[in-house]
Amino acid sequence: MKIDTLAIPELKLVTPAIFRDARGYFSETYNQKALAEAGVDRVFVQDNQSLSRSRGVLRGLHFQIAPHPQAKLVRVTRGAIFDVAVDIRHGSPTFGRHVAVVLSAENWSQLWVPEGFAHGFCTLEPESEVIYKVTDFYAPECDRGLAWDDPDLGIAWPLADAETVLSDKDRRHPRLKDVPAHFSYRRA
Repeated sequence: MKIDTLAIPELKLVTPAIFRDARGYFSETYNQKALAEAGVDRVFVQDNQSLSRSRGVLRGLHFQIAPHPQAKLVRVTRGAIFDVAVDIRHGSPTFGRHVAVVLSAENWSQLWVPEGFAHGFCTLEPESEVIYKVTDFYAPECDRGLAWDDPDLGIAWPLADAETVLSDKDRRHPRLKDVPAHFSYRRA
């Protein structure tokens, strides 16, 4: 398992080894010990899965606040996504900055998104399937979002606005400047 630190150091790109032969493949997609050695020492309590039927489905940017903040380990089992994590920790040297990576069934990479980050993705292929582990249970009263198209974030989504398929809920999220300080940066 290869684990790389990204431009925002708390974010990690995890790429499990995959062993292919004529029968198919085998991969150890999660290894608690390897992740702990890379600084991701967390307990996951729930797995979530989504299927997006068309290219251009955008889900996000989502996060959960206290007392039920969620960290996520995101992977793609079919198709491909443009995956984004935005630092929303007030006082962080990278507050308001984001990291974007392509996760796909082909590259087999995963993105570690800790608490204090808004997360979202846009499908690059039809029939894209995303599976992610979370560190706390879904709590509707703690569910929040951030505007996917906030110009202050400068996210270069790979599709034109007209191609983007959004839920009504995701169309109404506030800009970062209007989001209360739910998370504060703490030096490690």
